[in-house]
Amino acid sequence: MDSKTIYSKYKALLQAAEGNVGKADLKKIRKALDLVVESCKGKTTITGDSLINHALNVARIIAGEMGLGITSIVCALLHDSHDNLPVSREQLSHEFGKNVPAILDGIAKVSGVESMQASYQADNFRKLLLSLAEDVRVILIKLVERLEYMRNLDKAPEKERLPLASETYFLYAPLAHRLGFYNIKSELEDLAIKYLEPDQYTVINEKIKQTAASRNRFIREFSQPIKEKLDKQGFKFTIKGRTKSIHSIMLKMKKQGVEFEEVYDLFAIRIILNSNPENEKSDCWQVYSVIADLYQPNPSRLRDWISVPKSNGYESLHTTVIGPRGRWVEVQIRTERMDEVAEKGLAAHYRYKGQKSESGLDNWLTKMRDILESSEKEDSSFIDQVKSGLYTDEIFVFTPKGDLRQLQAGSTLLDFAFDIHTQIGSKCVGGKVNGKNVTLRYVLQNGDHVSVITSKNQKPKQDWLSFVISAKARNKIKQVLNEEKALAAAKGKEILMRRLKNWKIQYGDEVIKKLQSSYQLKTAQDLYFMIAEEKIDLLDIKGILINEEKEETEIQAASIPEKESVESANIHYSDFLVIEDKVDGLDYRLSKCCNPVFGDRIFGFVTISEGIKIHRTNCPNAQYMIAKYPYRIVNAQWTASKNNPSFRSSIKITGIEDISIVNKIADIISEYKVTLRSFNYDMADGVFEGILTLMVPNNNVLQGVIKRISNVKGVHRAIRSDTEKT
Repeated sequence: MDSKTIYSKYKALLQAAEGNVGKADLKKIRKALDLVVESCKGKTTITGDSLINHALNVARIIAGEMGLGITSIVCALLHDSHDNLPVSREQLSHEFGKNVPAILDGIAKVSGVESMQASYQADNFRKLLLSLAEDVRVILIKLVERLEYMRNLDKAPEKERLPLASETYFLYAPLAHRLGFYNIKSELEDLAIKYLEPDQYTVINEKIKQTAASRNRFIREFSQPIKEKLDKQGFKFTIKGRTKSIHSIMLKMKKQGVEFEEVYDLFAIRIILNSNPENEKSDCWQVYSVIADLYQPNPSRLRDWISVPKSNGYESLHTTVIGPRGRWVEVQIRTERMDEVAEKGLAAHYRYKGQKSESGLDNWLTKMRDILESSEKEDSSFIDQVKSGLYTDEIFVFTPKGDLRQLQAGSTLLDFAFDIHTQIGSKCVGGKVNGKNVTLRYVLQNGDHVSVITSKNQKPKQDWLSFVISAKARNKIKQVLNEEKALAAAKGKEILMRRLKNWKIQYGDEVIKKLQSSYQLKTAQDLYFMIAEEKIDLLDIKGILINEEKEETEIQAASIPEKESVESANIHYSDFLVIEDKVDGLDYRLSKCCNPVFGDRIFGFVTISEGIKIHRTNCPNAQYMIAKYPYRIVNAQWTASKNNPSFRSSIKITGIEDISIVNKIADIISEYKVTLRSFNYDMADGVFEGILTLMVPNNNVLQGVIKRISNVKGVHRAIRSDTEKT
């Protein structure tokens, strides 16, 4: 990276930091930059970018988009060169302050993005979240680092893009959401789907550009009467029109089953008031009154996050009204302080700490630390617990004393009991909601008045795990059940050892492994527990161990046909699939959850027992697999085949009730010379709905069939529908 570019980036950083740092701090920024240039010369990031350029970009985002101060800016500059700095820890403290070495140590503890393929991703993210307990600036710098990587992901090797994009979508975007950085959260989501669902991303992005002029005209037309009325009443304000993110629009299209043109709330109007702290709430409601006088509001779409802010500190008043030409418009009303908290999240939260409604984010940070401390390192559900705590709606309920409690949407009475106290949750037998008796499974609603009934004879049960949703409740229930299981297992082990001695069979690892294999149990403790609970008959165990030779012969004989079948499948798919980094000894086949077709964007996933499964990159299970198990992802691509393979795919068709649709679809199938596997359809109440299953040679033919069916008179929509959760 040449000195001219470095100087240009440095000037941009100083401009972004203006207002957040003093004159004396500018020297610290320059010293930090000199250290970076000295220690990172010639080094590059995973995207191939200069490490110096990356450091300057991260620091600029930290200063400008997050609004953080000198300590964070210095740490952002030094975050990638910590191990190679030509100065000691003591010199760092002396030059930049005692917090800088501590923050850099925290960043160094989190595995670098380059090692993501080789490390267990849950443990990597756990380390990231542990930085919450040390200094939140660690997690903010790592979040911005990920944003900078995503902005330059085009430059990264192709095999790195999917894992990075998926993990960003699955974990980092929700983390930005929970910490209140809505702009960063939206950008991370958009950048992630740019690689995860590129076709959909491109279509929506182009349509947003094409409709920009008409949308801006409508926003001006809608806003003008509001401006006039607010000016008359003496308000100081600004009005902004904001187009919703590509990701948000894509989700609406999928959820509502509509095309881009049918999404009615593509944008929102934001009214930002310059209000004194003591008048904020009343000013916002007065503006709402003005809007309600001008445009008819939808009462069911009113969201009051001013009276009760979200747990990440977000405050705003949202309403949806009918604007000109009968179009629905979302209006967001907030003050400048609220807007800064919404834009700059955690950073603004600490700036305004002590003024108003910051306790929600502090409570969430406390709960997150509880999850980190209570869940075991090997627990595979750790990420799911964290995820549920990152990206969820909230409800507000009242205790018998009238205290307000904030819970995840979908929380049950039992979740509420554990939220009050572990002992109350463990002894809970039921409760009262709004004066009526309810069971443990009752799902709480906003505004419920809740009281808990306990019994000293009650204790946590296994089935409780099937309906509680909070991490605290799940962890405490598991803890008690594990303790009880350990006691029962010890008893079961004693019983087994006694019986083995009677049967003159030597107790040892081989015997236990054979029994685990026979009963398909993961651990020896599971075996002992099943024996103690009398779920395994001891005479069956005797039969297994005494007749083991016969059993082994039968198992081997039974496995031969399956092996032949697998091998034949492997030969079949190897005709048109090439697996990069192929894992020796593993077969591969097409996944049934998304039915890839020749020409689809695909990847391979190394399963535990079924070889390598080939998935589409937009498979509904893809994001979870790539984010949670990045080290099990292998690159896959189609190749020319001597044979003419065919692939199963389904098309969902909706339209008006008309039997001629069936005949026209049959003609199209005949034209394309594809094999029809099944065509199930139903006509009722004037609506036609059908699922067409075909065997097609490639994606081009499939898309051609879909396009032709979409153009049939009476058909409203034809879409590929062979994606389902597994």
